[in-house]
Order: sequence, then structure tokens, then C-alpha cells
Amino acid sequence: MVARMVDLRSDTVTKPSDAMRAAMAAAEVDDDVLGADPTAQRFEAEMAATMGKEAALFVPSGTMSNLIAVLVHCDVRGSEVILGDSSHIHVYENGGISTIGGVHPKTVRNNPDGTMDIDEIVAAIRRTDGALSFLYPTTRLICLENTHANRGGKCLTVEYTDKVGEIAKNRGLKLHIDGARIFNASVALGVPVDRLVKATDSVSVCLSKGLGAPVGSVLLGSKAFIDKAKFLRKTLGGGMRQIGVLCAAAYVAVRDNVGKLADDHRKAKVLAEGLKKIKQLTVDSSSVETNMVFFDIVDSRISPDKLCQVLEKRNNVLAMPAGSKR
Repeated sequence: MVARMVDLRSDTVTKPSDAMRAAMAAAEVDDDVLGADPTAQRFEAEMAATMGKEAALFVPSGTMSNLIAVLVHCDVRGSEVILGDSSHIHVYENGGISTIGGVHPKTVRNNPDGTMDIDEIVAAIRRTDGALSFLYPTTRLICLENTHANRGGKCLTVEYTDKVGEIAKNRGLKLHIDGARIFNASVALGVPVDRLVKATDSVSVCLSKGLGAPVGSVLLGSKAFIDKAKFLRKTLGGGMRQIGVLCAAAYVAVRDNVGKLADDHRKAKVLAEGLKKIKQLTVDSSSVETNMVFFDIVDSRISPDKLCQVLEKRNNVLAMPAGSKR
């Protein structure tokens, strides 16, 4: 008898469902680099309609999706993007906006709820009218993250996003949202996903996290934006041929699994409440808004690495260290 493994490392460790596998096998395909894959075209059109944007582009990963978005908006080397100091783009995407795009990051402190203070965002925007303005990078973009992974899956409200969008518009800037888990935010907030991103110029949505598709993200924006994004996708090596096989699975993921996210959130809350009862751990269950649970170890004899080893060996539970005591 094979013991069941409980995998709590990440929402990226899913397996394709039978429905996804069947859809992949039956997918009608053609060469997407030539713009001819019908399944990809249908999926992109459906995602654009769902998100309230003019157009969409399937890409291999969220990292590529965010990188393309930044490069489209900051198409002059030496441009600057304002983003959170613990944002995924800044921390976990290999510095691609700088190394590949020549884009300078201007970080603003992320609050515990994933936001950046509005006044700090405004203060970070470079002046263009001063005698010494030629010394500085030119601010062209603001990036938000919803939900915010390094802040435990916190949701940015539609009111907050609208406010940042208003600032961007008034200052002639663009607004991009790393919406890797935007559907989690939509479900948790009870706000339609298209409304949640209405103020944005572009948004990236990951299909292979909580939605459970095996591969891919989708980048959305205006038609002109996506036309430019297609060129950059090819430049970065992201142009693929018969991607209808992947888009078919992604379509099933969106169709079948958005409705399951609320239960994911419920289970995360149950886990957090249970962890509170263990005296060697601390967890703020009230801060669990979506599908992530982080806890701190208060017993100095226990390290995250050791705890994860014991959980796997003795209990068939996989977890992930998130810090020296977290």
C-alpha cells in the first residue's frame, strides 16, 4: 500500500487532470509562430474577454510575461519602473528587467498587506522639469502584485488598484499588475476579475499555479501592446509552434478550477487554525486571505530545514522553508 503524500510546498506542484489530458490529446493545432494555431487563438480571445482587455498572448512562464510587459512599457533603455521591494519581479525573476531590458528598478517598501504607500509611490516618480532632471532615469511604469506572494497571498483591493491607476494616468505612466494569482484575489475579494484589473494597462496571469494547468501564463493588454509583446516573446525565445496542446489544458484549468479556489482558501484557513495549536509555532490565521500559510518557529531547537525533513520522512508531508525561522 502506497502512503499518500501531502504536498504543501506550493500551488505549482499540481498534476494535469484527466480532463486536461483529454483536451490536450484532442486539441486542434497549427503553427502559432505563424499565427495559425486555432486553439491558441480561441483561448487568447476568451482570456481577453474574461479579463476585460483587448488582446491576450500565451507565454511559457510568468517570469517571461512580466519581463515582456516591462520591456514593452519601458522601451527606452534607462527607463525606471516603480515596484515593491519584496515583489516577485524584483526578488525572484533573476533581475531580467535590468540585465536584458536595461530598466532600472525603483523599489518602494511593501507593507504587510502587499500594498505600497500611495505617498511613497508618488514620491518615487522622477521629476522631469528640474534643472538636474537629466541626471535621473525616467519613470515610465508602476508594477503591483496581486495576490502578493511574499506577503502571504494578500489581496490588493480594487479601490487601491484604481487609486494607483489614477496616479499613473495623471502622471503619464503605465500600470502593470503581476496577477500570477489574480483569480485567487478575485474570489477572496468577491470582485469580478475584469473589474479588479480595469485600471491597468497590462496584466500577467499564471495558469500553472492555483489554476493547475501544466504550463504557461497569459499576458493581456491593448491590441497595440500585445502586438509589441509578440515581437518580444519571439526575441526571448518564447515563440512556440503547436501550443494549442498547452492552451487546451489552460482552458480546462480556467473553466474547471476557478470555482475551486474558495475551497483552497478555506483549507488554508483550517491549516492555519490548526498550526496555532502547536506551541512551538506562531501563525496569524487572520492574515490568511487566500491559499498561502506561513508560520514562524519559536523553538530555537527546530530549524525550517530540519522540520521539513522530518515531515517528509515520518509523515509524508512536503513543506518549504521560507526563511531562517519561517
